[in-house]
Amino acid sequence: MDMPHSADGPDQDAGRWIDSVVDRYESPLLWYAVRLVGDLDRARDVVQETFLKLCRQNPQELDGHLAQWLYTVTRNRALDVRRQEKRMQTMPPQEANGQMSREKDQAAQSEQNEEAARIEEVLKDLPENQQEVVRLKFQSDLSYKEIGAVLDLPVSHVGYLIRTAIGQLRKELGAETT
Repeated sequence: MDMPHSADGPDQDAGRWIDSVVDRYESPLLWYAVRLVGDLDRARDVVQETFLKLCRQNPQELDGHLAQWLYTVTRNRALDVRRQEKRMQTMPPQEANGQMSREKDQAAQSEQNEEAARIEEVLKDLPENQQEVVRLKFQSDLSYKEIGAVLDLPVSHVGYLIRTAIGQLRKELGAETT
C-alpha cells in the first residue's frame, strides 16, 4: 500500500495513509487480539499500540508486507500482555460476537453465531499452534507466507498445521452431524 502524494504536504499524506490502514485492518486485528488475550478491552489496547507503532514507521519500509507487519506486532504485544497477566483464556464466541457485532439480520446473525460457536468449540480442542494458523488464515485472510512470517515458521510447516487442523475439524464437525 503506497502512501498517497498530494499538494497538502507529507503530514496530511501520512495521516490519510494511517486512516486508510486503520479502516482496513482495525476490525480484523481486534478479532485476532481478542482471541489471543481473551478480553475485548485488552485487545483494543493491543491494537491501539500496534497503530501507534505504525505511526512511527516509514510507510515505504512496509510496502508489500503491511498486513504481515501489523499481525506480527499485534501478536507480539498480545503475547506480552498474556505473559504479564500469567493467564490464558479465550473469550467465548457468543460474548465476542455480542460485543463486536454490526447491524445484521437477526436470523442470519443467530445462525452464524451458532455455527461459529460449533466451530469454535471444536477449534479450541486443537493444539494452540493449529488454532492460531487457522484463525490467521480464515479469519484474517493471511497467506501461508504471511502466517509463516508472523509466527516465525516455514511456509511448509504452516501448510502442514492448517491441513492437520482442517482434517481434525472436518472429522469432529462431521461426527457431530451424523
